[in-house]
Amino acid sequence: MDNNPQNQDGVQQESIVGQIPDDPLTGHSYDGIQEFDNPLPGWWKWMFIGSIFFAFPYAAFYHGGAEGRTVVERYDKAMAENLRLQFAEIGELKLDRETVVKFLYKPAWLRVGQSVFKTHCVSCHGSDGGGLVGPNLTDESYKNVKDIGDILTVLQNGAGGGAMPAWKTRLSPNELVLAASYVASLRGVESANGKTAEGRVIAPWPEPPAESEDAGSESEDASSETKDDSVASEPDKAST
Repeated sequence: MDNNPQNQDGVQQESIVGQIPDDPLTGHSYDGIQEFDNPLPGWWKWMFIGSIFFAFPYAAFYHGGAEGRTVVERYDKAMAENLRLQFAEIGELKLDRETVVKFLYKPAWLRVGQSVFKTHCVSCHGSDGGGLVGPNLTDESYKNVKDIGDILTVLQNGAGGGAMPAWKTRLSPNELVLAASYVASLRGVESANGKTAEGRVIAPWPEPPAESEDAGSESEDASSETKDDSVASEPDKAST
């Protein structure tokens, strides 16, 4: 069989494309184009066969029902560990109105509250808080909230006869407080597909809290201790 066929002008293809390998052909011909019989490399075939056998123990290990092995569970575990590291900075927060207001004006901690919201709340309230099954959290009207502290109460105890579940046994105190602060921060944010307002308009949120008196007294005590130390060091210098 001639491995150097001619084109329409009778010119040998070898003069056009170079030397044609003397490899076996499959015998197929498509519009005058012949196909070489070049099988896949042996290593490629064995990798394919090996991947089939590898799939069975992989599926059994990651999807066999054992706790903590799926990608989602490992992600949740990593998120929980990250939250524990962050919460170590602030300790356990008080479940009260003042704490919610305090963290409403701390953007770094609002991001933690946002992660809690996106993990547990978007299925009912939407990714931007505009509302799906649950109410719109971005407008000025509220169904079960008259004051900012009520957001924490609703998160803890639920509302709407169970339509809004109680989270006090599912989330830590810090997660509850920071999630409440984040929900409060959504007020007035523009939502792409926000639901119609429900409930009634309530008063604006409180202004950022001033520095606590305790913090001020602690700084005064620290400065007085510094002064006492400097005064005490004077006689020592004089004696030397």
